Order: sequence, then structure tokens, then C-alpha cells
Amino acid sequence: MNEREVIRVASVRDFKKVSDTVWEIPSSYKDGMRVPARIYATERLIREMDDGVIDQVTNVATLPGIVGHAFCMPDGHWGYGFPIGGVAAMDARSGVISPGGIGFDVNCGMRLVLTNLSFGEVRERLRDLVDRLFERVPAGVGSTGLLKISQDEFRRVVEEGARWCVRNGYGWDEDLERTEEFGCISGADASKISNKAVERGYKQIGTLGSGNHYLEIQVVKPENIFDPQLARAFGITLPEQVAVMFHCGSRGFGHQVATDYLQLFLKVMEKKYGIRILDRELACAPFNSPEGRDYFAAMKCAVNMSFANRQVILHRVREVFSDVFGRDPAEMGLHQVYDVAHNTAKLEEHILDGQPRQLLVHRKGATRAFGPGAHALPPVYRNTGQPVIVGGSMETGSYLLAGVETGSQTFFSTAHGSGRTMSRKQAKRMFQGKQLQRDMEGRGIYVRTVSFSGLAEEAGPAYKDIDEVVGATELAGISRRVARLIPVGNVKG
Repeated sequence: MNEREVIRVASVRDFKKVSDTVWEIPSSYKDGMRVPARIYATERLIREMDDGVIDQVTNVATLPGIVGHAFCMPDGHWGYGFPIGGVAAMDARSGVISPGGIGFDVNCGMRLVLTNLSFGEVRERLRDLVDRLFERVPAGVGSTGLLKISQDEFRRVVEEGARWCVRNGYGWDEDLERTEEFGCISGADASKISNKAVERGYKQIGTLGSGNHYLEIQVVKPENIFDPQLARAFGITLPEQVAVMFHCGSRGFGHQVATDYLQLFLKVMEKKYGIRILDRELACAPFNSPEGRDYFAAMKCAVNMSFANRQVILHRVREVFSDVFGRDPAEMGLHQVYDVAHNTAKLEEHILDGQPRQLLVHRKGATRAFGPGAHALPPVYRNTGQPVIVGGSMETGSYLLAGVETGSQTFFSTAHGSGRTMSRKQAKRMFQGKQLQRDMEGRGIYVRTVSFSGLAEEAGPAYKDIDEVVGATELAGISRRVARLIPVGNVKG
């Protein structure tokens, strides 16, 4: 047993086992913890988590104004400040806002679209579809989109989000209803973003980027439907129905917004507000301070940019399907199920100690998962609970889940993906991109990539078992499985 394993086992012994999928670290574990920390995972998953998760989630528990618990979801792994998979709710009056609890790729998120085509209808045209998507949805580091707008117009986009896109012909009205925050989070203020952020972002609408971002053609097989009633309500009605899923965020724009305010917070945090933290990556400011409010307004601009980015990508997807099949997109379905964010901070009302409280909920690599009856949901999903899209690796498949009433225990938050098990460097040492592409094609998954080294980083074994991760969320009562989606075509950055 090596040193890392000794540390991990010792840390597990410090947990209180609340249930088979909930593990609590008491506030006595570390000086300064204001609340306990909870990790949602099976024992197998928790033992696979890197040691940094425990250190980071307990650091989060020391932040001013935190309430309830500091949480980590089953896909948790080491991140910047917060663990990826981290959730923390702050009292809106006395708490802080921390860019480390949101991430650099603000509103990185998932969008799922269903066609009314069966895989039998698509199989012979799959390569053409993927090739054309590869051309129409630019991917890779520094990629720029086909949408040409000025910097002034970009400032309007980041205040209006997907609404700007639909108004300008890049989508359907129904897309907004099926997007978190209806495609535009209110309160975005372009005067709070830097010129550098605008310069980095205004050419990137309609692009995937790199890393774990992708656009995937998928199939829902009958044996992979876990809740037939919910599946029908979400639009899954055909055997071997074809879907399109994509994962991306606010690109360089969101990264610059986070960078700008992290630097500001480091200057004022202790000197102006007397806040001391255990890790500089948790730099924060009082939410109700001028700096905190300015960041919140700037972050919302990045949220809206990301909604617009995914909206334009959906428009390109519809164009490609129309070109390949020679039919109107509406004839082929191509209706959006939902668009969900997993790097945000939002003001929400939750019941805490029997009383309604306004809280600032940080979700970093974690997905909002409101249960049935939530007023923030569109009428079409008011009775079902929120659709939740959880991306797996490009080799293993992804999931459609639904929010549940018992999700209140995590402020209605759940996992966002598989979660990495190894670093990108380690994955590149273990896998060879060209060979991986050939192997995947041999298994029926056609992949186009900008970078073979980037493809190697995303090999299936670099990620946790998606079935185990999603199963843990269901066992814990924070979301429920609806259907599993199997990849057949993939565009990677």
C-alpha cells in the first residue's frame, strides 16, 4: 500500500456513514469548518476519489456564510478550489461568492436533442452527419465560430443569452422554454466585464472548444430505458431513437471573467473584508459587497454567453440534419429535451430548518435537479421534475435523469458526468489517439477529432464508471434514472 492509499483509507475511517451512499465528515475534522461535509458516493467510488477531494470539500466548509453541508457529488475529483462535483449554499445576506465554486468555464453545460429518426434510418448516413458536424461546429483550442458579430453586438448577446439567438433566427421559441433560466439569466450587466473578456469571446459563439467537450450522436435502445413513463414525457417514444447531445461552455470569455474577478478578490478579501481562507483558490468576497455584486453580474454574462453558444450549435445541428436528409428539421423532430448548466452560482429559495431561506447556491461540476412541482421549471416539466443530462465518456455512453423531491437534501443538486480517474497527462501516456479512434470505429463509434492527443486524454478508462456514478445518485435519492444513451458518432476538440 503506497502513501496515497494510506491517506485515503485513513480519511474514509474519519467519515460517518450516513447511508450506503452518503458519507459525512464532521466539522471537528478541520479547524475552521462551519458545517460538516458530505460526499455522495458508493464505497467503491469514494475509495477511487483522489485525496484532494477530501481536503477541498472540507476547505469549502470553512467559507463564511455556508449553510447545511459542503457537498461533493459521486463524480467528484480534484478541481480549482472546490472539488469538481462540489456544491455549497451560502446565506444570501451573510455569505460569500467564490469563483472557485463556479469554475473558469462558467455555465459549462449539456444540451440534449431528440430526433424522430431510428438508428436504422441514420446508420448509412452516420459518417456524413459526423463529418458535416465537424465542419459546421468548430472545435479545439482557440476555435472561432461561423457567427460573425461585432464586439458591441456581443455585449448584447451576453445580456440576452439564447433569446438573442432565437430573435435572430438561430432557434425556435420552444428552445427557450426547455433551457434552464429560459435561456437568459436576469441581471447580466456587460458593463461589469473587461474588454479582454470580450476580445476573447466575441468570435467563439457556436464552438465546442477542447478538453472534455463534445458533440455526440447517440441511440436510446429499449433495454436502456429505466422509467418508461418519464422517458415518454421527455420525448423518447421510438425503438432505437436517435439523439444528439453536446457539452460545452463559455469558452475563453468565461475563463477571463473568472480570472479578472479572482485577481480582484485576492486584493480585497483580507485587506478590505477581513476574510481569511485556507486556500487561495477559494478567493471570495461578501456576496453583498460591491465586488461580489459586480462579479455576480459579470458571471451572469458568461452564463448567457454559454446559453447562446449552445443555442447556435443546436441551429447548426438542425442545418446539418436538414442538408444530409433533405428534409425540414421539424419533420425529423430535432426538439430539445433540455439544456442544463453545471458551473454556476444562483440565488434560490430553499427550505432550511423548516423555514424558507434565500441562498446563493454554488454548483461546480454539479447539476441543478429540481423535483416535481418546482416553480422554476417550465410547465411541460412541472409534473415530471427537471430533466438532468449526465455525460459519460465518449466510449461508454451518457444518461438522462430526472430531479426528485428528495433532492432537497443537496439543495436539489446531482452529478454532472463520470468524473475523471486519472490526469490528462497520465491518459496520454497510456493511450494513443489514432489507435483509440480505430478501436472505437471497430466498436461502431465514428469519431472526428481536432487533436489525437486530446482524444487520448478522453479515453474511456480515464473516467469513472458512469453506471456506478448514476446509480449512486439514484440510491441516494438526489435524482432518478430515465434512460441511457449509447454513442455512435462523436465530434471532439
